[in-house]
Amino acid sequence: MTWQFGQVTTDYETIYRKTAHALGSPSKEIVQFFRSYEKNHARVLDIGCGQGRDAHFVGRLGHRVTGVDLPRSGIRNLLKDAASEELQIDARVADIRTYHPEFGVDILLLDRTLHMLTDAERSAVLGRLLSCINVESFVLIVDERRNIAQLQSIFDASLHNWRAILKNRGLLFLSGACKTFAAVSIDINPAEASRALVQLGPRTIALFESCE
Repeated sequence: MTWQFGQVTTDYETIYRKTAHALGSPSKEIVQFFRSYEKNHARVLDIGCGQGRDAHFVGRLGHRVTGVDLPRSGIRNLLKDAASEELQIDARVADIRTYHPEFGVDILLLDRTLHMLTDAERSAVLGRLLSCINVESFVLIVDERRNIAQLQSIFDASLHNWRAILKNRGLLFLSGACKTFAAVSIDINPAEASRALVQLGPRTIALFESCE
């Protein structure tokens, strides 16, 4: 079956079925990042995971990885290899244009995936995924150089304070934390708190949800 996305038509189902590890090894930049990353057992979301080019490497470092992609043969190969090494990896067949994580993400990885989408699809996908980012987190993007400026603008508009730690050619690695707001300790009962949030409006409620 041929997968038709916004700008790319590729028969990944056949490629993954016929060739093991068809897309090669992780890039040196991704390897260097994870080898210097200090948190243990981080929750990593690999969007467009393929056969596990990055997921297996990250899983071997002890992190919990969830991979998402559409070709079933790629997901099947990924899970088979992960099981043989007893890695903490799960993967699911899903369209990245509609997928929404049900867990908080420490590291969001998009390795040569977003270029297959249109500009509008890239904005929608990233916006949805960033709503599930944990307070202190990282996003690692490898993509075409022409897309980096648009991707950077999405992060600039986010509720996180994103800082580019690597921006070079087709690479955009960012670290982020929720933007800080003045806070006070209030002794208030649940009913009063609910009324206060309603008065503040839906944008405030969305802010709290995104920064949990």
